[in-house]
Amino acid sequence: MPRPRAFSYQEMFAEVIVDIAHSDVDKIFDYACGEQICAGMRVAVPFGKGVTTGFVMRVKEESDVPPERIRKVLRAQDAFPALTAESLLLARTIARRYRVPLALTLRLFLPAEMRTDKVSERYVTVCFLSGKGEISPRAAKQLALVTYLEEHGEEESARLRELFGSALKALEDRGVVETRKKRVLRNPYEGAASAPARTLTKAQQDAVDCVKSGKSVTLIHGVTGSGKTEIYLTLIADALKAGKTAIFLVPEISLTPQMLRQLRARFGSEAAILHSGLSAGERFDEWMRLREGSARIAIGARSAVFAPVENVGMIVIDEEHDGSYSSESAPRYNTFDIARLRAKYNDCKLVLGSATPSVETYRRAVEGEFGLVTLTERINARPMPEVCLVDMRQEVRRGNATNFSRLLREKLQICLDGGNQAILFLNRRGYSQSVICRDCGYVAKCEHCDVALTYHSEESCLKCHYCGTRYKMPPACPVCGGRHLGYVGTGTQRVALELKKMYPSARILRMDTDTTSGKEGHFRILKQFAEREADILVGTQMVAKGHDFPSVTLVGILDADMSLHFPDYRSGERTFQLVTQVAGRSGRASAPGEVVLQTYDPENYILRFAAKYDYAGFYEHEIAMRAATAFPPFAKIVRVMVTGEDEHAAMDALKEVYGNLSAIYERHREKFLFFNRMHAPIKRIQNKFRYQVLMRLADGELLEEIYDACASVRHRDVLVSVEENPSNLS
Repeated sequence: MPRPRAFSYQEMFAEVIVDIAHSDVDKIFDYACGEQICAGMRVAVPFGKGVTTGFVMRVKEESDVPPERIRKVLRAQDAFPALTAESLLLARTIARRYRVPLALTLRLFLPAEMRTDKVSERYVTVCFLSGKGEISPRAAKQLALVTYLEEHGEEESARLRELFGSALKALEDRGVVETRKKRVLRNPYEGAASAPARTLTKAQQDAVDCVKSGKSVTLIHGVTGSGKTEIYLTLIADALKAGKTAIFLVPEISLTPQMLRQLRARFGSEAAILHSGLSAGERFDEWMRLREGSARIAIGARSAVFAPVENVGMIVIDEEHDGSYSSESAPRYNTFDIARLRAKYNDCKLVLGSATPSVETYRRAVEGEFGLVTLTERINARPMPEVCLVDMRQEVRRGNATNFSRLLREKLQICLDGGNQAILFLNRRGYSQSVICRDCGYVAKCEHCDVALTYHSEESCLKCHYCGTRYKMPPACPVCGGRHLGYVGTGTQRVALELKKMYPSARILRMDTDTTSGKEGHFRILKQFAEREADILVGTQMVAKGHDFPSVTLVGILDADMSLHFPDYRSGERTFQLVTQVAGRSGRASAPGEVVLQTYDPENYILRFAAKYDYAGFYEHEIAMRAATAFPPFAKIVRVMVTGEDEHAAMDALKEVYGNLSAIYERHREKFLFFNRMHAPIKRIQNKFRYQVLMRLADGELLEEIYDACASVRHRDVLVSVEENPSNLS
């Protein structure tokens, strides 16, 4: 074999993964490079007839590729390695685990805008006094400018031109004032810091000690208001004192500003926020602060688990039960799995927190795989709010056709008269769930998805909550021409309007996907409510988790049954979690709290357990049911989803996938509890047809075979993806 060709400037070679997420190019390509190139860098490389970006996985002194086939790295895209050694290793692990191209997993560790070169560091020109030159005593504006700079040290040249006009140029020409470029950080939620650290209670200190001396993973199971956040902050502070970094994950974007305020109150600029609601520039700057080490705490939703921090000393996943921690796009990872890999790599602790942990997590804790800390009381022994179950069937019999029971109306009036605040929860946005023709039964549906459209009265339009398409509200039925169009179901928009009619003087805020667009959407609404600029907050599940409003003494749950009867083995668990979480928003200060839970099924055991905050009772009942029916954690559900815009192509891919999986099924029938192919419950979303193969396995031994069987199916414009215990089966 001939020796690799020697280059006059340096005989080094970079192993590069090109940033093209396709299996055909999912391999290492060797390029010649100079000594300034190192592992983790993004580089521009010739590829085919063009130029593309690549990720340097390793730099070596020799290459086995014939010299005549080796091309040179054109340039480094950045002055630093964008990917850490841990990121490179973790990306390889994720790619192998989920059978996706390595380029796809490497992208997880970078801001999306950085990959497209649409954002970079921001610089401004600032002016300062040079200490040289003279000024005429008659030049009043020039003297004023010099005095200004003596007081301020430096100032942006644009601001000085605005204040002093041509005096700035005159001083620059004389050398009295000099300029330089200064990097400016785009700071999200600037000035959000609030209260100082609190002294831990004995229970909180015991929890901290248990985490530090216990197992690698610890579950903190604490009722709402038990002070879990203060435990997290103490553990993070201890990690920072040891010279390490931390990752703090929350399930909702709406929770990040609140947590960021607490983190910045304790740690100042050490905390950086990462989530999709930031502007491109803000997200890039926050990522850069973490990468260069000027910030050492990453806080954010699911994607923040890939934060570019090194030497991690603590990872916290708050509200660990939340379904948003599972990715619904390739690679379909679970955040806990990634966090555990990072904890193992850094030899640090991983803390999970929840008032209503998932059944799977709690079982691993009670059986000893994870550490378990239980907090049964709120801070200062404040009582949990009393829950009143209201039978809405009785309300209908009494002639009450509204969304509000008599008890809820009475409690709302008492709450408002007492100068307190209330939260009303309904997990459905819009004015009504759907529009139906009372003459022929026509239901307005989306042209791109097989779902009913939702009516939004404020905009007088119909919206698809899956693809976002808007439609004009028709004046008559498009099928029969009838004008008897009716509204079925109730959404947050309608509830807010009805409340305004019942309580004209009440100030009402609505918090759902429609009212929280943009970076400041959640923050603005929560800030208004926290500052008592509203009396009632109406919202979807965004209002259910983590928020702490001392003046809230009443929570109303308008339709507790909605999530109870979904065709999903987790529907009971999710209902218990949602009811318990939203109830926990009430009575968090000195005034006692109340919860009115409206239901058409008051005898349901899930609601009964939730009304008593009896997680142990719920868990024992639920785990027994799962064991008897062989559902997770006693089995593994695997769904293979096939999606494509061409229905015939999707069907062809499904047949091939099913054929490959059938071969595995025939070899291991004893390990399958269920195996079948079918339409997805929603057959079409965003013009893509959806088919699935559902499997229930006795254990996870066949997962690698299943992934391999699906990865081998390649049809143009058809996506085949594998999900384990999917959080959403629709």
